[in-house]
Amino acid sequence: MNNMKFSVSMCVYGGDNPDHFRTAIESVFSQTFMPSEVVLVIDGPVPKETDAVICDMQNQHQELKVIRLEKNMGHGVARKTGIKECTHNYIAIADADDINLPDRFALQMQAFEKYPEVNVMSGSHTKFIDNPDNVIAISSRPEHHKEIVALMKKMCPITQACVMFTKEIYEKAGGYVDWYCGEDYYLWIRMYEAGAVFYNCPENLVAVRTSQDQYKRRGGLKYFESTAGLSNYMYKKGIIGLKRHIINVAPRFVLQVILPPSLRGKIRNIVIKNATKEVTKNEKI
Repeated sequence: MNNMKFSVSMCVYGGDNPDHFRTAIESVFSQTFMPSEVVLVIDGPVPKETDAVICDMQNQHQELKVIRLEKNMGHGVARKTGIKECTHNYIAIADADDINLPDRFALQMQAFEKYPEVNVMSGSHTKFIDNPDNVIAISSRPEHHKEIVALMKKMCPITQACVMFTKEIYEKAGGYVDWYCGEDYYLWIRMYEAGAVFYNCPENLVAVRTSQDQYKRRGGLKYFESTAGLSNYMYKKGIIGLKRHIINVAPRFVLQVILPPSLRGKIRNIVIKNATKEVTKNEKI
């Protein structure tokens, strides 16, 4: 494994909290198995506090490669720009406000070594509000490919906050494409169409920062139309049948449009947990 090199792709923009960003990027550089390079895309102008963090990191870590976009181009463009500049085939995504646990990259690279056929890998994570000790949920996904694909037909089976993939399968699938609040799920589906083999590490890899505002964003008619559109894409491509498509869409309308944000998060976590248990039970590896 010592000979396996990988890149980390990160993005930051003006709306990201500078303190949270410092914690996030420091967690990337505090790993038991270090990346060979970290490509950071600055998506438009950022506050001086964020610039100070970037300068500190550049002074401390020569592995850090910084790319500045003059204007805010959005998450999809920033991610595509960063991944294009990554020089290694294995690429890890790290978000600007989450905390990568110290063994994240070591566990993932060990898994790539153990399962050489795998080219898309994520894992379990915790969700917290304000303080990492204030864990509000532990989110896990099925471990093996067949289970992951079964869950994909119902909901997003790969957590972007701790995903790692090969540049080869990323490019074969066409890379990130804008899809309102769903460009990650859309990418996993197209990776599956391109012949990807998936794996989820059972260990917690990342502490994901969340808030009640996040559940407000994961609702409303526009958000529902986006998630329903992904199910419709799978239906048209023959990945799912009409019955599965209807079962996907109808409950989402209730969850994302009718229910208040205060209930949305709790119910969503329960739905994910139950769906994961169901596919793990039904799909034999």
